[in-house]
Amino acid sequence: MLENALKNCSLKVKITVKGAIGAGVMLLAAFLPLALHAAFGAAAGGKWLPMYLPVLIGGCLLGAAWGAITGVLSPVASYFISLAILGQAMPSAGNLPFMIAELAVFGAVSGAFSRRIGKNPLWAFPAVWTAELAGKASGTALRIVAAIFAVQTANAWTVLQTALPGLLLQAIFVPVIVVLLAKAVCRERNR
Repeated sequence: MLENALKNCSLKVKITVKGAIGAGVMLLAAFLPLALHAAFGAAAGGKWLPMYLPVLIGGCLLGAAWGAITGVLSPVASYFISLAILGQAMPSAGNLPFMIAELAVFGAVSGAFSRRIGKNPLWAFPAVWTAELAGKASGTALRIVAAIFAVQTANAWTVLQTALPGLLLQAIFVPVIVVLLAKAVCRERNR
Protein backbone atom coordinates (compact mmCIF):
# COMPACT_ATOMS: atom_id res chain seq x y z
CA MET A 1 0.00 0.00 0.00
CA LEU A 2 2.75 2.46 0.97
CA GLU A 3 4.69 1.59 -2.18
CA ASN A 4 1.63 2.42 -4.34
CA ALA A 5 1.12 5.73 -2.54
CA LEU A 6 4.75 6.65 -3.14
CA LYS A 7 4.42 5.77 -6.85
CA ASN A 8 1.48 8.16 -7.11
CA CYS A 9 3.68 10.90 -5.65
CA SER A 10 6.25 10.36 -8.44
CA LEU A 11 8.84 9.09 -5.98
CA LYS A 12 10.92 6.11 -7.01
CA VAL A 13 11.05 4.13 -3.80
CA LYS A 14 11.02 0.38 -3.59
CA ILE A 15 10.11 -1.07 -0.26
CA THR A 16 11.93 -4.34 0.23
CA VAL A 17 11.62 -6.96 2.92
CA LYS A 18 15.18 -6.15 4.00
CA GLY A 19 14.32 -2.44 4.21
CA ALA A 20 11.20 -3.22 6.22
CA ILE A 21 13.27 -5.42 8.54
CA GLY A 22 15.75 -2.56 9.03
CA ALA A 23 12.96 -0.12 9.87
CA GLY A 24 11.30 -2.65 12.16
CA VAL A 25 14.55 -3.34 13.98
CA MET A 26 15.09 0.35 14.65
CA LEU A 27 11.50 0.81 15.86
CA LEU A 28 11.76 -2.25 18.11
CA ALA A 29 15.08 -0.98 19.45
CA ALA A 30 13.51 2.34 20.36
CA PHE A 31 10.13 1.25 21.75
CA LEU A 32 10.34 -2.37 23.00
CA PRO A 33 12.41 -1.35 26.06
CA LEU A 34 9.97 1.47 26.80
CA ALA A 35 6.98 -0.88 26.66
CA LEU A 36 8.67 -3.46 28.88
CA HIS A 37 9.82 -0.85 31.40
CA ALA A 38 6.38 0.77 31.49
CA ALA A 39 4.63 -2.56 31.99
CA PHE A 40 6.99 -4.29 34.43
CA GLY A 41 9.32 -1.62 35.83
CA ALA A 42 13.03 -0.98 35.56
CA ALA A 43 14.06 -4.44 36.80
CA ALA A 44 12.40 -6.10 33.80
CA GLY A 45 14.98 -4.55 31.46
CA GLY A 46 17.91 -6.24 33.16
CA LYS A 47 16.08 -9.57 33.28
CA TRP A 48 14.48 -9.79 29.80
CA LEU A 49 16.96 -7.64 27.82
CA PRO A 50 14.52 -5.97 25.41
CA MET A 51 17.23 -4.07 23.51
CA TYR A 52 19.11 -7.25 22.68
CA LEU A 53 16.31 -8.70 20.54
CA PRO A 54 16.36 -6.06 17.77
CA VAL A 55 20.15 -5.84 17.88
CA LEU A 56 20.53 -9.60 17.36
CA ILE A 57 17.91 -9.69 14.60
CA GLY A 58 19.47 -6.66 12.90
CA GLY A 59 22.93 -8.16 13.06
CA CYS A 60 21.87 -11.59 11.79
CA LEU A 61 19.83 -10.27 8.86
CA LEU A 62 21.43 -6.96 7.97
CA GLY A 63 25.12 -7.50 8.73
CA ALA A 64 27.77 -6.48 11.22
CA ALA A 65 27.60 -2.74 10.50
CA TRP A 66 23.81 -2.55 10.95
CA GLY A 67 24.04 -4.74 14.02
CA ALA A 68 26.73 -2.57 15.59
CA ILE A 69 24.89 0.66 14.72
CA THR A 70 21.67 -0.71 16.19
CA GLY A 71 23.66 -1.80 19.24
CA VAL A 72 24.99 1.72 19.77
CA LEU A 73 21.72 3.54 19.04
CA SER A 74 19.35 1.26 21.00
CA PRO A 75 20.48 2.16 24.52
CA VAL A 76 20.88 5.83 23.61
CA ALA A 77 17.35 5.96 22.16
CA SER A 78 15.94 4.02 25.11
CA TYR A 79 17.70 6.36 27.54
CA PHE A 80 16.20 9.53 26.06
CA ILE A 81 12.76 8.11 25.23
CA SER A 82 12.26 6.58 28.69
CA LEU A 83 13.53 9.77 30.33
CA ALA A 84 11.09 11.87 28.32
CA ILE A 85 8.06 9.59 28.69
CA LEU A 86 8.55 7.85 32.04
CA GLY A 87 10.67 10.49 33.75
CA GLN A 88 13.30 7.84 34.51
CA ALA A 89 16.16 7.02 32.16
CA MET A 90 16.60 3.34 31.30
CA PRO A 91 19.33 2.29 31.11
CA SER A 92 20.63 4.57 33.82
CA ALA A 93 23.36 7.07 32.99
CA GLY A 94 25.87 4.89 34.87
CA ASN A 95 24.91 1.81 32.84
CA LEU A 96 24.65 3.55 29.46
CA PRO A 97 28.32 3.26 28.38
CA PHE A 98 28.39 -0.44 29.30
CA MET A 99 25.17 -1.11 27.40
CA ILE A 100 26.45 0.71 24.32
CA ALA A 101 29.67 -1.32 24.26
CA GLU A 102 27.99 -4.64 25.01
CA LEU A 103 25.21 -4.20 22.46
CA ALA A 104 27.64 -3.06 19.77
CA VAL A 105 29.50 -6.35 20.27
CA PHE A 106 26.21 -8.29 20.17
CA GLY A 107 25.27 -6.67 16.86
CA ALA A 108 28.70 -6.92 15.23
CA VAL A 109 29.25 -10.56 16.19
CA SER A 110 25.78 -11.71 15.12
CA GLY A 111 26.25 -9.69 11.94
CA ALA A 112 29.51 -11.49 11.18
CA PHE A 113 27.31 -14.52 10.43
CA SER A 114 24.88 -12.70 8.12
CA ARG A 115 26.29 -14.06 4.85
CA ARG A 116 26.14 -17.61 6.17
CA ILE A 117 22.63 -16.99 7.45
CA GLY A 118 21.71 -15.75 3.97
CA LYS A 119 22.78 -19.10 2.55
CA ASN A 120 21.43 -21.22 5.39
CA PRO A 121 19.18 -19.54 7.98
CA LEU A 122 20.02 -22.19 10.58
CA TRP A 123 23.33 -20.37 11.06
CA ALA A 124 21.25 -17.96 13.15
CA PHE A 125 21.55 -20.35 16.09
CA PRO A 126 25.37 -20.25 16.38
CA ALA A 127 25.29 -16.54 15.45
CA VAL A 128 23.07 -15.67 18.39
CA TRP A 129 24.88 -17.97 20.82
CA THR A 130 28.29 -16.62 19.81
CA ALA A 131 27.05 -13.03 20.00
CA GLU A 132 25.61 -13.65 23.47
CA LEU A 133 28.87 -15.13 24.71
CA ALA A 134 31.05 -12.43 23.18
CA GLY A 135 28.73 -9.58 24.16
CA LYS A 136 28.25 -10.67 27.75
CA ALA A 137 31.96 -11.45 28.11
CA SER A 138 32.88 -7.97 26.90
CA GLY A 139 30.23 -6.33 29.09
CA THR A 140 31.35 -8.31 32.13
CA ALA A 141 35.00 -7.48 31.46
CA LEU A 142 34.18 -3.77 31.17
CA ARG A 143 32.22 -3.85 34.44
CA ILE A 144 35.11 -5.59 36.22
CA VAL A 145 37.62 -3.03 34.91
CA ALA A 146 35.28 -0.21 35.93
CA ALA A 147 34.87 -1.73 39.42
CA ILE A 148 38.65 -1.97 39.79
CA PHE A 149 38.93 1.72 39.06
CA ALA A 150 35.81 2.46 41.18
CA VAL A 151 33.99 3.91 38.18
CA GLN A 152 30.96 1.74 38.78
CA THR A 153 29.95 -0.41 41.73
CA ALA A 154 27.55 -2.86 40.00
CA ASN A 155 28.62 -6.44 40.55
CA ALA A 156 29.37 -7.99 37.14
CA TRP A 157 28.27 -11.45 38.32
CA THR A 158 24.91 -10.12 39.58
CA VAL A 159 24.28 -8.36 36.27
CA LEU A 160 25.03 -11.59 34.39
CA GLN A 161 22.83 -13.72 36.68
CA THR A 162 19.94 -11.31 36.33
CA ALA A 163 20.20 -11.45 32.53
CA LEU A 164 20.14 -15.27 32.25
CA PRO A 165 16.37 -15.60 31.61
CA GLY A 166 16.52 -13.05 28.79
CA LEU A 167 19.65 -14.61 27.31
CA LEU A 168 18.12 -18.09 27.33
CA LEU A 169 14.82 -16.91 25.87
CA GLN A 170 16.60 -15.01 23.09
CA ALA A 171 18.96 -17.92 22.40
CA ILE A 172 15.91 -19.92 21.41
CA PHE A 173 13.50 -17.40 19.88
CA VAL A 174 15.78 -14.97 18.04
CA PRO A 175 17.15 -17.69 15.71
CA VAL A 176 13.61 -18.86 14.96
CA ILE A 177 12.55 -15.28 14.14
CA VAL A 178 15.68 -14.85 11.97
CA VAL A 179 14.98 -18.10 10.09
CA LEU A 180 11.43 -16.97 9.31
CA LEU A 181 12.51 -13.48 8.23
CA ALA A 182 15.40 -14.88 6.14
CA LYS A 183 12.92 -17.09 4.30
CA ALA A 184 10.78 -14.02 3.56
CA VAL A 185 13.83 -12.20 2.16
CA CYS A 186 14.70 -15.27 0.07
CA ARG A 187 11.15 -15.50 -1.33
CA GLU A 188 11.31 -11.83 -2.32
CA ARG A 189 14.61 -12.38 -4.15
CA ASN A 190 13.14 -15.31 -6.09
CA ARG A 191 10.14 -13.33 -7.36
